[in-house]
Amino acid sequence: MLEVNDIHTYYGNSHVLRGVSLQVKAGAVTSLLGRNGAGKTTTALSVMGYLKPRLGSITYAGRAIAGLPSYSISRMGVGFVPQERGIFPSLSVEENLTVAARSGRDNRWTLARIYEMFPRLKERRNNRGFQLSGGEQQMVAIARALMLNPSVIVLDEPSEGLAPLIVDEIVEILRRMKSEGLAILLIEQNLSAALDLGDIHYVLSKGEVCFSGTSDMLRSNERVLSDYLSV
Repeated sequence: MLEVNDIHTYYGNSHVLRGVSLQVKAGAVTSLLGRNGAGKTTTALSVMGYLKPRLGSITYAGRAIAGLPSYSISRMGVGFVPQERGIFPSLSVEENLTVAARSGRDNRWTLARIYEMFPRLKERRNNRGFQLSGGEQQMVAIARALMLNPSVIVLDEPSEGLAPLIVDEIVEILRRMKSEGLAILLIEQNLSAALDLGDIHYVLSKGEVCFSGTSDMLRSNERVLSDYLSV
């Protein structure tokens, strides 16, 4: 569904991504791991059109998307949950969801289905964004991305700053999204959550992929765990 091939992305003259390649398949979770500053968010922003790689290619369902405006990429079927969540604080939960609604190929993600998956949001549908906890705001951000009816969804650190019980709830939501056939690119620092959900993992260090493989391969690679993922 989504393929990143040898991209080089810069901030001004600063060369941040150096030949990053990865694949995201339908019904699978691909995790992108690494310490702060490794290039994870830059990869997400490159995929979503906020940054244009100077070299390399990004394709979605076989179509080249590198350098397209972010709204075009979204309309094509790539959803995005940014690290800062970006919900509208003055709008209610339901308004945050309906303002993003867009028909997709199968229109599976309706407001009723969202409320079935996120019962907490149904309970708080009239609460404004600023009245929600961090975990509830994250749920709104994920649910809003689903209201676009995407085929691929990119999540940038969805567990950051959340209590362990809420992280478990988010993980179960992502597991259900995976079972629905969504292709998921999960950018995470929570190694446990990534290993629990992910099918294939890529580890970044200084803008380069230093490891790619399955959960079992990553768990057994003590050098990668120690050198690139330990605190």
